[in-house]
Parts: sequence; structure tokens; C-alpha cells
Amino acid sequence: MKIENWGLIDYRTAWERQEQLFRETISRKMAGLPTENRLVFCEHPHVYTLGMHGNPQNMLLSAANLQKSGATFVQTNRGGDITYHGPGQIVGYPIFDLASFGIGLKQYICNVEEAIIQTLLTYDIRAERLHGATGVWLDTGKPNCRKIAAIGVRSSHFVTMHGFALNVNTDLRYFSAINPCGFTDKGVTSMQLEKGKHIDMEEVRARLADAFTNIFQNN
Repeated sequence: MKIENWGLIDYRTAWERQEQLFRETISRKMAGLPTENRLVFCEHPHVYTLGMHGNPQNMLLSAANLQKSGATFVQTNRGGDITYHGPGQIVGYPIFDLASFGIGLKQYICNVEEAIIQTLLTYDIRAERLHGATGVWLDTGKPNCRKIAAIGVRSSHFVTMHGFALNVNTDLRYFSAINPCGFTDKGVTSMQLEKGKHIDMEEVRARLADAFTNIFQNN
């Protein structure tokens, strides 16, 4: 598994780079050639993205207020509904050939969730899955249930792109402009909010990389 860090990068630029790697991986796979699995980390300037089958009404800002907020809006081709990306959030784009791991898409999403859950546990943040929803959550089954990581993927020929967004030191005020992932009755949180202090982003990326390696390559 090759680990890459694209740093702070415009969402559309990162999307185009993903698409190129995604197409190249599929082409090699269809030709019977070896494929390379990449786990890409990055951050994005303030942007709201809406999945292919998402509800535009979950964007609560008008175009004028969106511009005032300093954020942009992108209709993308991943699964899931609407979410926010911004500085202080670790975005991960696994461009994986699932056949090389011997798994299908359902197990892939489960593995991504597990990698995030295991990473959060190293910070003594006990996260879990929520039945009927993707992503990683805290205090499921309680009134204060809140999401700390969102997941939205695209796959073709069992090759994946797009991925996850983990709120580390994220400015959570931007989530007030949307119904995150289409939910109106659940909140969002960050590692910084849960621990009451700034979290080292590079350290989180390193721990995520270790968790992905352990789960995907050693299982």
C-alpha cells in the first residue's frame, strides 16, 4: 500500500487526480496487469460536496450566503449525501483494487470504519458504527449521538475512489449550513472537541496509515 499526502488541495483538483489514478488502475486490472493500492491523505479549503443521489435541500445556505461564508459547493460522483470539508479535517482517498485484498465493497466500507475506530481508540475516543448509516459515530443510541467521520465512496470493477473525512481540528460551525449526510436529528463532533485540545494532524495521519495497513494487508 502506497501512502501519499497531497497537503491542502482544492477539491476539484484532488477529484481530477483521483479520477486519473482510478481510470489507470481499472485499465491495468482489465488488461491483467498488476495494480497499485494508494491511500491518499489531504485537506481541502472550505467546500460542501453533494453525492450523486444526495438531496440538494440538505444545503441550507443560499448561493449568496455560501459565497459570503468563503466556501464552495461541488456536486460530485461519490455515494452519500452532503458533507463539509475544510482545514483541520483529514480526508482520505483510498484508491484500492479490492480484489487484491480478497474483499467486496461492503467489507471494504466496514474496514475503513474499523481503521478510523481503531485510530480514535488510541486517543481514548470510543467510537462505533451506527446501524443503517455509514461513517463513524460516538454515543450511538443516546440523544447526543454525533458523527466524527463521514464516508462516501465510488467503485467500478471493484476499484475504489473518494473515501472518508475525519474531523480532527475542524471548524464545526460550517456544519450548521447543512443537514450533514442528510441527518437532521444528529450532531457532529471532532477529536479536538472531544479531547478539549488541539490534536497533532501529522500524528493522526500516521496512526491512520498504520491502522489501514494492519487491517487491509494483515487480515
